[in-house]
Amino acid sequence: MEKLMVNILQIENLTKSYGCTVLFDGINFNIDEGEKIGLIGANGSGKTSLLNIVAGKTNPDSGRVIIPKKIRIGYLEQNPQYPEDLSVMQACLPSGNKTIHADEYEDAIAYEQKIKQILTQLKIPDCNQKISELSGGQIKRVALANVLINEPELLILDEPSNHLDLEMIEWLEEYLGRTKLSLLMVTHDRYFLERVCSEILELDDRQIYCYRGTYSYYVEKRRERIESKNAETERAKSLFRRELEWMRRQPSARGTKAAYRVNTFYELEEKLKQGKRQENLKLNVKSSYIGNKIFEAIHVCKSFGDVGILNDFNYVFSRYEKMGIVGNNGTGKSTFVKLLLGETEPDSGYFDVGETVRFGYYSQSGLDFDDNMKVIDAVRNIAELIDLGKGQKMSASQFLQLFMFSPDKQYNYISKLSGGERRRLYLCTVLMHNPNFLILDEPTNDLDILTLNTLENYLQNFEGCLIVISHDRYFMDKTVDHLFAFKGNAEIKDFPGNYSDYRDWRSIAEKEKVRDEKNSRTGKNEYRQPNKKKKLSFREQQEYETLEKEIGMLEKEKHDIEQNISNISNSDELYMQSERIAELIKTIDAKTERWMELDILNESLTSEKTV
Repeated sequence: MEKLMVNILQIENLTKSYGCTVLFDGINFNIDEGEKIGLIGANGSGKTSLLNIVAGKTNPDSGRVIIPKKIRIGYLEQNPQYPEDLSVMQACLPSGNKTIHADEYEDAIAYEQKIKQILTQLKIPDCNQKISELSGGQIKRVALANVLINEPELLILDEPSNHLDLEMIEWLEEYLGRTKLSLLMVTHDRYFLERVCSEILELDDRQIYCYRGTYSYYVEKRRERIESKNAETERAKSLFRRELEWMRRQPSARGTKAAYRVNTFYELEEKLKQGKRQENLKLNVKSSYIGNKIFEAIHVCKSFGDVGILNDFNYVFSRYEKMGIVGNNGTGKSTFVKLLLGETEPDSGYFDVGETVRFGYYSQSGLDFDDNMKVIDAVRNIAELIDLGKGQKMSASQFLQLFMFSPDKQYNYISKLSGGERRRLYLCTVLMHNPNFLILDEPTNDLDILTLNTLENYLQNFEGCLIVISHDRYFMDKTVDHLFAFKGNAEIKDFPGNYSDYRDWRSIAEKEKVRDEKNSRTGKNEYRQPNKKKKLSFREQQEYETLEKEIGMLEKEKHDIEQNISNISNSDELYMQSERIAELIKTIDAKTERWMELDILNESLTSEKTV
């Protein structure tokens, strides 16, 4: 017998506006018990406002939010804040909680133990530490613990992956995947959406569109919807042109006999304004010329007290290299970038940077805009005209339109922008300098998926060098070709592949480690290999080093073919190049798998020798 679904949230004809800006108008949707729903939409479309209304933080202009009284709600805000003098434990004890303020001492102790258990899982071991001493990521984890402690039946999350490191993102992903709670979540993390959510709601043009499936299903169906809408828009444009010609030819016809034609004209005009053609933003900003010499790190050392960041670090960065940097918070990722840029001095050693290198730095903290300034003025203060390269120039207003700031939006005060719109404006100010070496530190925070798709496409075609620090696994997979994994205590792993490759390798390595530890405890291998080797053989070491170079060369060949394939008109040549790409992918996969085997073996032998 099929289980009857219990409705825990119902939205009826909800409308919300701020001033003249209508965020959503008469929207309807509902959430049943156990459903996990992702809410997506462009920056400024009203996603956070909708979550605040559902959570009871703000009121709608009209419409109803219906939630049964018995339902417990947990809400993780995008940027949670606590008084700085509170301890972690105090921040996790919500005021008015009957369990804590009751006289039953044993219940209170049990509740505190529950708090400590969740905080430990979230890597916050010191419950007495002050909020003022925590990083942004740690505060986000405290807020997450605060939400999960009371075991909500409806969990509302606003950008939960922002400021969390990869380990915590994957922990939360696994936690949400196995729990039975209902979920309404705003996130730009596409792997998160794919693996956790069974339904996608899109907030677009003041309406809600429902897609009952995973994120990949949503992408397919949204494309079909946009293509259909674009076809309707083209038909409306054609009719609009004919009506416009009639209006111009027949000024005297605007009497009662032709009133219906006049009304039709203005209705079409309004429809075209609202139903504008949707297509991905295309960034055609050209990078300036970059020479062969990029930078070389020479015996660089850096530490903060007992915390090591770099220890005798040496590296030669190649032309057109695209590097991703991953690692837990506090392992030194941002410090590495600041050392390269000269914003932080090394303890010893130095970075030798090429003369043609022009850095473009998108920092995690963002740009400190003047809220009383208009969007257009913030760009004009940098340049009235933007040089696109090859003699092409563009006005500040035209350039802003590339970043989805309409002419009307350009004259808004910066204080009126959403968090994502501010980040988009910041990205605009970085790229308008035509850098040939981009350094992006957590660029995906607060950006909507449309902007991320655009940025990814731009970076894939970027004719310069790139370093990306990001916890967005999807973004990393699409934009970088190898990784620096910061493990802490100045240990850095140079990995030839994207994040998904690295995650697979790490999973294999962890299983090998668990197996070896188990064998060591049980003594199974104690006398099995009395003459066990202490390092890779000469042939294995040669193969190991050769594979790294070969994989890099194959990746470059694949990238070059992908860049040029759109220019091929000859069908035979197109077929040959497509076959070559398939062959390259197969070869790269096989060589990477073998490289992983040797790397795991090398690490295990090295650790044994150290012991």
